[in-house]
Amino acid sequence: MSNTQRGLAELIGTFWLVFGGCGSAVLAAGFPVVGIGFVGVSLAFGLTVLTMAYSIGHISGCHLNPAVTLGLWAGGRFPAKDIPLYLAAQVIGATIAAYLLYLIASGAPGFALGPTSLAVNGFAAQSPGQYSMAAGAAIEVVLTFIFLLVIMGSTDTRAPAGFAPIAIGLALTLIHLISIPVTNTSVNPARSTGPALIIGGLALQQLWLFWVAPIVGGILGGLGYRALGAEDPKRPPISGEAL
Repeated sequence: MSNTQRGLAELIGTFWLVFGGCGSAVLAAGFPVVGIGFVGVSLAFGLTVLTMAYSIGHISGCHLNPAVTLGLWAGGRFPAKDIPLYLAAQVIGATIAAYLLYLIASGAPGFALGPTSLAVNGFAAQSPGQYSMAAGAAIEVVLTFIFLLVIMGSTDTRAPAGFAPIAIGLALTLIHLISIPVTNTSVNPARSTGPALIIGGLALQQLWLFWVAPIVGGILGGLGYRALGAEDPKRPPISGEAL
């Protein structure tokens, strides 16, 4: 695929992740009478990745996340020369989605753009559960580390074919179930950047954490799987493996 095709695929895929995931939180989570709640939001984020993985995985690899791109590079699965293209496409896609989401949400009676609107990520006063910066950093590093292990393991040529999008989508769902109360769940610098650019203020001031922590976790995850998944040349084949 050409760079243009791959860049557009990443832009569209990240747009879908932010529009679908953050959109479910903004428009449907607390809808009067019957809202989907944070369980529904968690599932929505997982479904965006699952659907895009099957749709554009064969075009761009469906990273949709700077931490994933850098983690795959650290794991030896992605060339350094393509990193700027992917990161730029991801941030642009996330920002377009956030602006469109703001446009739609502002059409509701009584809508007001507040410091925690548009499902922004944050810690301390910006955290849904008022969790500290240290708690937010820890959970973002750990969960992004695990996310990369799942991505690299499920897409390994030795893994069962065709099931990677399901594993990755379910992993992202579980990640959100764990961490929405702590940081509103980032594990994705692009996802954090789009809403923060619109909200500004404290959300923008805290954005640095949601670049640093996921990227650290992603790189550690890529390096970790590279060591964990490396084949031992001295190991004899497991029964049936060589068939």
